[in-house]
Amino acid sequence: MHTYASLDDLSAQDRDLAHAALAAAAHAYAPYSGYAVGAALRTRSGVVYRGCNVENAAYGVVLCAEVGALAAANVEGAGAAVQVIAVTGRLLAADAPRSAAVVTPCGRCRQLLFEASQRAHDDIRVLCCNHDLSRIEVTSIAALLPAGFGPASLGMT
Repeated sequence: MHTYASLDDLSAQDRDLAHAALAAAAHAYAPYSGYAVGAALRTRSGVVYRGCNVENAAYGVVLCAEVGALAAANVEGAGAAVQVIAVTGRLLAADAPRSAAVVTPCGRCRQLLFEASQRAHDDIRVLCCNHDLSRIEVTSIAALLPAGFGPASLGMT
């Protein structure tokens, strides 16, 4: 399930979520890659949690925006209620070309979102947005990570 949409094609709640992800990207700490990513997720109860990437000189300990949003939801006890997440990003340099390409979660974030979907007992919709929200790919975590490894793989139900 991959469909492309404009911001106007989305529901008001999804438009607000995409804008929340864009606003979160403004707080990214990305001195090494120069690429700011923002994420915002919404739970079934309508609560929105945001995250942004936080880089580190020890590259392996970078925190992705999606990780921040998921962690914020978990802190509030809402990790098993994730319904949809929006992700966006952009190069920070003033002279950087603006790409129409959408931002998708990395492999680690796909795995974390897949696990959250298993906890929620429902697929999570993913809004993959470009830097100015003019291009949005609407998909799901199951489509982004087919045959994902999760609790059932370990014999857990």
